Amino acid sequence: MKPTFFLICLIVLILNIGPGFSQQTTPLPESLKSIATKSNQPLLGENVFVFNSSMDMKEIQTLIDTLHARQTGRKSEFSKNRVALLFQPGTYHLDVHVGYYMHVLGLGNSPGEVVISGAVRSNSTRGGNVLTNFWRAAENLTIAPAKDSTNTWAVSQAAPLRRIHVKGNLKLHDNGYASGGFLADSKIDGTVISGPQQQWFSRNTDLKKWNGGVWNMMFMGVPNAPEENWPAKPYTTIKETPLLREKPYLVMINDQLMLKVPALKKNTSGISWADQERFEKTVPLNDFYAANATVDNAKSINKALKKGKHILFTPGIYSLDESLKVTRPGTIVFGFGMPSLVPTKGNKVMEVSDVDDITIAGLLMDANVTPSESLLQIGEPGSKKSHEAKPTFLYDVFFRVGGPHEGSASNCLVINSNDVCIDHVWLWRADHGAGVGWDKNKSANGLVVNGSNVTIYGLFNEHFQEYQTLWNGENGRVYFYQSEMPYDPPTVDSWKHGNTYGYASYKVADHVKSHHAWGVGIYNVFNNAPVIVDQAIETPEFLEKDITHSVIFWLNGNKGSVVKSIINGKGQSINSSNRKANL
Repeated sequence: MKPTFFLICLIVLILNIGPGFSQQTTPLPESLKSIATKSNQPLLGENVFVFNSSMDMKEIQTLIDTLHARQTGRKSEFSKNRVALLFQPGTYHLDVHVGYYMHVLGLGNSPGEVVISGAVRSNSTRGGNVLTNFWRAAENLTIAPAKDSTNTWAVSQAAPLRRIHVKGNLKLHDNGYASGGFLADSKIDGTVISGPQQQWFSRNTDLKKWNGGVWNMMFMGVPNAPEENWPAKPYTTIKETPLLREKPYLVMINDQLMLKVPALKKNTSGISWADQERFEKTVPLNDFYAANATVDNAKSINKALKKGKHILFTPGIYSLDESLKVTRPGTIVFGFGMPSLVPTKGNKVMEVSDVDDITIAGLLMDANVTPSESLLQIGEPGSKKSHEAKPTFLYDVFFRVGGPHEGSASNCLVINSNDVCIDHVWLWRADHGAGVGWDKNKSANGLVVNGSNVTIYGLFNEHFQEYQTLWNGENGRVYFYQSEMPYDPPTVDSWKHGNTYGYASYKVADHVKSHHAWGVGIYNVFNNAPVIVDQAIETPEFLEKDITHSVIFWLNGNKGSVVKSIINGKGQSINSSNRKANL
């Protein structure tokens, strides 16, 4: 008897996501539905596909190609479809094309237990340029490229590679412009070819060689990183990662899904899975409430949280008419398949109490037409507790104000708690898509940090209408910063406050006594007015020495626009004739 798919597929329907926005997913062809069978994981929904290596590879390839075809191209950038491809331990001979909102995960205890012989790749559909290749991911598997080929992962923001072993070369571009990206806990046997990648952050990764770099390439805990020689070469190298818990990951044991949570470590270098890993805990699926966008809402999810459940967000778009309240220490909120959470009544998406050891991973949070004060709040205002022994971690959490639909939020992410660690975040006020305009997708700040001892690895923050990043807490640490100022201030005066022209992208408040940042890249395009910006970075004067390796770049736009200095009036200005400055 021919092996059949062990998979689960998303139910297709239309559901309301708030004023002026509806979700309509694209159904699979009937010919593919006919080869799908029920699985013993019905809680995951029908847009999660779980494969095993005894299946027919041609059938798997046909399904993946079909999914990719509907998830690629400019029209798919704001698609409502969400897809997770889960591979049980084994070897697969496949060419896995990864498009928008596609998430590829191996279910082994280590990347070596799932081998994709062929490719797991992201390519351009726009003449080589991948400046909008967003919202996709691959994790916890080995890629064995076909003979004499190179695995291509050509992406920009919000497209992480984690726990990946590439038995060959890895190419981060597709012979055109790219503006990424994030690589963590991975091993590359050959050369990483960054080419025209404008910036990139690599953390705790083993690689044979790195080739290329444009403006801001940062390596942290990477044993064979390129030699630092700033600014002659765009490399910032830091030997160890000071505090880290690698992102939890799904495994399947005896047909049962579980989540493994790695242990907290300090001063690490290289991959976590070279030797026997230390785990803090293994959490069975039964300890989770598996949320499904077709049936769940804020009430049902909050009810599960009150009962002490962790939350597993399966692929879909979730309409939330009240904030999700995370109050129990040790709670895990884990998404896979790029689930989107959308507030419908001006509420926050999620409020986290000032408690120990919260984990939030793998979520998109989208503002809606009714403005929200913020989308995610960590800790109540005025939080004072120390969480040094059990910090809160965020992984691969992405925020959007506009793009899929019109939306506004005063701030995207507000951190009031102390001892929070973020491992890859992108905060984006949309510069294209639906509901885009200076008076439409309103948002002052992407990130506001009020807590102390907050650490961020890979902070991407773009296009907000005041400070992109506003840091009020003490002892902040940022390792790699990628930011574009807003494209659309209509006049010079509309983007002026007091006697200051423009808003710095990176603002450390005047009262702050201790703050460090490494690898700070800030870029500008002003399409309307000839905007004037006094400085790209603003800090207390005595902290200027603690901003290590900064670069600003005039990308395009109105030729009369100018950024007058890198930090506090110091450093070269940039304009249409002097486009780049380093400090």
